[in-house]
Amino acid sequence: MSHKILLVEDDLSIAIVIKAALEAEGLAVDHCESIAERDELLAIGTYGALLTDVVLDDGDGIESLAGVRTGHPNLPIIILSAQNTLDTAVRATDTGAFEYFPKPFDLDELVRAVRQAVEARAPVEAGQQGPDVDGLPLVGRSQAMQGVYRMITRVLHNDLTVLVLGESGTGKELVAEAIHQLGARRAGPFVAVNTAAIPGELIESELFGHEKGAFTGAVARNIGKFEQANGGTLFLDEIGDMPLEAQTRLLRALQSGRIRRVGGQEEIAINVRIVAATHRDLRPLIADGRFREDLYYRLNVVPIQMPPLRERTDDIGPLSRHFLALAQKEGLPRHILEKDAVALLERQPWRGNVRELRNFMYRMALLAREEAIDAGIVAGFLDDMPDTPRAPREVNFDAALHAWLLDVTPPDGTLYHSALAAFEKPLFEHALAETGGNQLKAAQLLGINRNTLRKRLGELAIDPERFTHRA
Repeated sequence: MSHKILLVEDDLSIAIVIKAALEAEGLAVDHCESIAERDELLAIGTYGALLTDVVLDDGDGIESLAGVRTGHPNLPIIILSAQNTLDTAVRATDTGAFEYFPKPFDLDELVRAVRQAVEARAPVEAGQQGPDVDGLPLVGRSQAMQGVYRMITRVLHNDLTVLVLGESGTGKELVAEAIHQLGARRAGPFVAVNTAAIPGELIESELFGHEKGAFTGAVARNIGKFEQANGGTLFLDEIGDMPLEAQTRLLRALQSGRIRRVGGQEEIAINVRIVAATHRDLRPLIADGRFREDLYYRLNVVPIQMPPLRERTDDIGPLSRHFLALAQKEGLPRHILEKDAVALLERQPWRGNVRELRNFMYRMALLAREEAIDAGIVAGFLDDMPDTPRAPREVNFDAALHAWLLDVTPPDGTLYHSALAAFEKPLFEHALAETGGNQLKAAQLLGINRNTLRKRLGELAIDPERFTHRA
């Protein structure tokens, strides 16, 4: 078995770092910068794994892998990419890639993956028709979303149960839709049910169906969501709000793979993939006896955490433009978003997360008279939303300090300490407000150590929880 690695990377600085790290692990590395060089080396050498970038000078590193698969069907391939979209992650997975790493990546994790690939040397299926990734609803290239994309790609070719966690409005159902659309069950139905929106006495009938006469008002047989989703995916939203009795029946269905309609005697085999979601922390509910622990472990096979919008502010600009484009497709006027408008949108708390941002952009698309939307127009629409929390206005500390010096004449030798006492607390509060109460980001904004910030917050009696944006 060859332990030599072929690295295809046209960024020399990245290639040097990867090569040094792999060689430190005892792995020999051949490096080239193009698809043509890669093919020449593969024709004359034997390799334990291939690491390749996506965007290369002479072509697409993913599209060009079809030929590699033909000649080297068992060669493990690890794909590196700065094109950090779900599209790229899915394309990488469809090639049968052993692993996919968005840039920047954890070097130690990459080295471990290469070592595992060399040792596994597992055959991979190639040539399968991949899913259509056009129109996927997930948008964003932030670091926070890269983990989501990688987890999605890892569950596409299996039927493991997925539990999507995250605040309201973060896009949990979109994750479920992506898993369905891109996975092996995409030809089957996708059925979504919000368990929080169904009265407790009706939820079992909604999920499992009922027979005629099963209860007052049951005038005909009803086919439940499990049967409707047969062969496809069943998305159980807000699973944390499901009544205990229904939880028991759900657990039994998941364990046995069979259901029984309410009022019925026949057991019906089901073939569905379960994706559940909740905005609640289920562990306190388990401790309080409101959620079954065994059901939690049955659902929490593969957890996917959706980040709140405040943790992916880099995506606010692309998301906003995406929503304006969608609005235009739906017949609303065309608008262009200026850079200063994006900067203002990025400073908003968006407690309703992506859903709130979407609604706001559609409102502007409908009502804004100007084609080009700048910060002034955005501010005007924000002012018309009195119940929406506003980001703090920019603070001109130079002007504030000048005004303070005009009004205050501290004794000689005390100017520094007097100024510090006057401005340190509002400065820290401003930093916390700007970062949504995130102490690490506030410390980075201020340029001080996080422990120093934490100590001073205690001394100044500043509660960072006051600045946390909650859903």
